[in-house]
Amino acid sequence: MNFTYPKNEKLKSKITIGLLFTEGKSVSKYPLRLVYKAGSFGNPEVSGEKIKMGVSVSKKNFKKAVDRNYFKRVLRETYRLNKHLLIDNLDQPYSFMFFYQTKDRLTYEEINTKTIQLFEKFIAQNIKKPASESDSISEI
Repeated sequence: MNFTYPKNEKLKSKITIGLLFTEGKSVSKYPLRLVYKAGSFGNPEVSGEKIKMGVSVSKKNFKKAVDRNYFKRVLRETYRLNKHLLIDNLDQPYSFMFFYQTKDRLTYEEINTKTIQLFEKFIAQNIKKPASESDSISEI
C-alpha cells in the first residue's frame, strides 16, 4: 500500500476546481465535506492517477493563517492515510475537494474517524455493486 500524497495527485487546475464547484456533487459527514466530480483530468495515462485531491479550510471559520494551515495539514494527512479506501473502489478518475467546515477545533483522531466515515459514505453512494451481489441480496 502506498501512503504518499505526490505532486501529481494534488488538485491544482483552476479549470478543474471551477468544474467541481459548478458541476460537482457533494457528500458530508460533519464537519467534513467532500465535493467530487467523475471524469478524466488532463491525460490520466501519463500521470497514472485515479484521484486529484485538494483541501480547503474557510477563512470565515479560522481568521489566522496558522490555524487554517494546521487543519489543512491534518486533512491532507488523514487523506494520505485513508486514500486506499477510495482508490481500491474507484473504476474511473475522480477529482475531489476536501473541506473542513466548522469553527470547532476537533482533534486529529476525531478528524481521522470522520474522514474514514466520509470516504465510506462516498463509496456507498457512488460505487455500483456487481449485479450478482445485488441479486443474491434481493433473494434473501
